[in-house]
Amino acid sequence: METALLVLKAISQPTRLRILLLLAEAELCSCELVELLGVTQPAISQHMNVLRGAGLVSERKSGTWVYYQLQRSNLEQALQWLSRAVLKPRLHANLPTAEWSRLDQLLADRQQNCDAADPQPCCETSKKGCS
Repeated sequence: METALLVLKAISQPTRLRILLLLAEAELCSCELVELLGVTQPAISQHMNVLRGAGLVSERKSGTWVYYQLQRSNLEQALQWLSRAVLKPRLHANLPTAEWSRLDQLLADRQQNCDAADPQPCCETSKKGCS
């Protein structure tokens, strides 16, 4: 789950997502990314540090130039985990057992005390309230 969180955090920033989309088409050097995205070299470096830390890109040095490539397998693994976790969370999401137990209790209380078709009135009158 930690790897998937790093990937999701990395791609949640629009410029980093744009970088990944460009790298999906071709290996690019940092100067090309500066030109394509209209951002500064230091900004590209910061974004690339985050993307490298998440395992989404690798780099290759050629003289003074740094070329970046998309690491498709790491991105695919994180997205596959997310898909499995959302479709079958109890098998893949790695939440603490206590959280699943609290959810089970909440759902049991809702089933016993609320109209399953419309839980809103029950939520509004509960002691905890909902937001």
